[in-house]
Amino acid sequence: MDTIVAKPTEQVIEKACEILRNGDIVAIPTETVYGLAGDASNADAIKKIFTAKGRPQDNPLIVHISNMDMLNKVVSQVSQDAMKLANAFWPGPLTIIMPKSKYICDETCAGLDSVGVRMPSNEIARKIIEISQIPFAAPSANISGRPSPTTAEDVFADMNGKISLIIDGGECSAGVESTVVSCLNDTPIILRPGVITKEQMELVLGHNVEIAKEVLNGVNKDSKVLSPGMKYKHYSPNADITIVKGTLDNFAKYVNGIKDNDVYIMCFDGENEKFVHPSISYGPIDQPQIQTHKLFSVLRQLDRLGAKVVYARCPDTNGVALAVYNRLIRAAGFKIIDV
Repeated sequence: MDTIVAKPTEQVIEKACEILRNGDIVAIPTETVYGLAGDASNADAIKKIFTAKGRPQDNPLIVHISNMDMLNKVVSQVSQDAMKLANAFWPGPLTIIMPKSKYICDETCAGLDSVGVRMPSNEIARKIIEISQIPFAAPSANISGRPSPTTAEDVFADMNGKISLIIDGGECSAGVESTVVSCLNDTPIILRPGVITKEQMELVLGHNVEIAKEVLNGVNKDSKVLSPGMKYKHYSPNADITIVKGTLDNFAKYVNGIKDNDVYIMCFDGENEKFVHPSISYGPIDQPQIQTHKLFSVLRQLDRLGAKVVYARCPDTNGVALAVYNRLIRAAGFKIIDV
């Protein structure tokens, strides 16, 4: 299959809508990462997504809508908390898990009775939904387990020959996937952190929002999960990554003592001169919004450099930084050293 990368002209957007209507899949930009979109009601289309990504079929997908009328099409019930969060953060990078409707095929939700839904703020994504009138499921447009794609070039590197069309909408603004919050119970639970934080949601709701323990820990391989990004090793380059907790001086002393020519360092801006090994920074230490924007592109850059072993400075675990930490510990397979 020839894979075309094209700018989002009216003709290209109509082509993407045609692909969706015909039960096929297309890569599109969103504000978070690039997504691999297919009709959320069409089991055959969803199977094509899993096949292209090499994704385990017990890993649920997120459904994307363009307006609130469409929400009532894809879910059977909207709680008061869910509606408050939707009104506050949609369009935007927040996925809300609610009871699914019969419209959504079982394959989209990995057989669960619930579905994660979000309304993207990216104009290209919303225009495709609006014109096609198809709520689409769209996991990240990469090979499963690899760093998520934030440019059309990233998508092409993983999906060339597997899909017919990639719409090039430029670099994604957020850089990490949406926050996922479950509103199935009385207390909302964050299942995947993102740029919309626990504190922001609590301010809107006026009560506590919990963070699932799985956010910072692994999940048993036999467990069912409500959200993508929880169960398997994710976001990982070819290199073996280890996160190192500790002060900059202790970190530098530790990694500089490693006698290995294939070592690369992931650090914060301004720290590069501390290391004898080659290093790449992924943002200022106190600006997690920049870290989220750069993280996946840096992980892919490590592959292009041929890195075999990577030691990473540990980000914070509060606010937006929790999203960075969550992605990095999964990329590292939960390998953490405290110095």
